[in-house]
Amino acid sequence: MADQDPHHILPLPRFDKPVKLLIAVAPFYRDIADMLIAGARAKLDEAGATHELIEVPGALELPTAIGLAHRMSNFDGYVALGCVIRGETTHYETVCNDSSRGLMLLGLQGAMIGNGILTVENHEQGVARADPADMDKGGGAAAAALHLIALGRRWGGETKGVGFRPSGGFQIAEGTDRA
Repeated sequence: MADQDPHHILPLPRFDKPVKLLIAVAPFYRDIADMLIAGARAKLDEAGATHELIEVPGALELPTAIGLAHRMSNFDGYVALGCVIRGETTHYETVCNDSSRGLMLLGLQGAMIGNGILTVENHEQGVARADPADMDKGGGAAAAALHLIALGRRWGGETKGVGFRPSGGFQIAEGTDRA
């Protein structure tokens, strides 16, 4: 199935310093989650990255767990994995939109996240997308996180003195008596 839709895949970045990622997974559909995990682990191993794995109850908890890790731990990046299958109610839209939005907001705040939350119509679509021998969306999410980490390391050392952090340091105003 994957060869029916050819697309370009960037080669994995190379790192001169160790890379550590957190794989956060919502295993609601255990068989799909296990395939996503296998794909992500294989891609991280291929890049020489280390990783830890945590599980959360559902896709809505993935942004919170990654946000906590981003604030309280020492990971270079994150891989969010899970599967949301459309049901009979609008809950599908809520879970898809809010989990994606939460991850995007964390990314815009500097977290290097590969989003591997599948949003599908049925179980068969989830299996095809998760299978490392087919679409390998878990491996794709891991690769995305690695590419973002590489960009962050490339640009992270440069400061241009723009914004609220002057290049000369901070100065506290003196003699500001208020009567």
